[in-house]
Amino acid sequence: MACITLLSDLGLQDASVATAKGIIMQHAARVPIVDISHLVEPYHLQQAAYLLSAAYRNFPEGSCHVQLFDIFSQKSPSLVLCEQNGHYFISPDNGLLPLAFNTVPEKVWKCLELKPEGMLKDWVHEAGRLVNELQNKKPGDLGFAKCELKNAPQHCRPVIEPNLVECQVIHIDRFENVVINITREEFDSVCAGRNFRIQFMRHEEIRAISNHYNNVREGEELCRFNSAGYMEIGINRGKAARLFGLRLGKEQHLIYNTIKIFFE
Repeated sequence: MACITLLSDLGLQDASVATAKGIIMQHAARVPIVDISHLVEPYHLQQAAYLLSAAYRNFPEGSCHVQLFDIFSQKSPSLVLCEQNGHYFISPDNGLLPLAFNTVPEKVWKCLELKPEGMLKDWVHEAGRLVNELQNKKPGDLGFAKCELKNAPQHCRPVIEPNLVECQVIHIDRFENVVINITREEFDSVCAGRNFRIQFMRHEEIRAISNHYNNVREGEELCRFNSAGYMEIGINRGKAARLFGLRLGKEQHLIYNTIKIFFE
């Protein structure tokens, strides 16, 4: 059964998430709502895109994924509807979707542009109405004009050179494993079977890719590709982020979170 997912940076300290759910339920009461996360670092586009990319494919096709992330990044916030890989995405046009898909989607419709006095609840009401209509109609039958999405900022992508890739930290999980913004496909394309070394803070290096945490002894560091296909640095039964001083990448201190992969 298709469902609704929610992803936001609204947090859990107040009633914002419950309010959004209540509004959506007014329009699509019979469709189950599942939270991806509401603890995205405020305004952190890379982390939001990573979490969406990691989660959405696990839901049934036809599910509606509502992005309540950084809706007011524009002076006149918009709401767009996107169809990708059999799923529907309702989102502000803030670069999140192209970054999550690692491509600029083609099936996009502009559904709303808030007036200057518009509020979050107005945006969510429109999202709820769309979810309800999508239970019985295809996006192309809703009467909206097609549009193009904005490209995600280039600084959100890894810097790829023939013998070097510079990556950033995009997520730190509960176990303090560190996810960086390079996929297995990107790594394999540059590596091409060559030797490599992954260098991060304190001049720590890793020279092999593991499949599981138990491939190394307890307390040892490792690098692997997680279930979402992104590179992850961790310690077997330890806390990599704390030990290596790695933090979620932000523009004001990217230099402290740059992880370099050298190919030989």
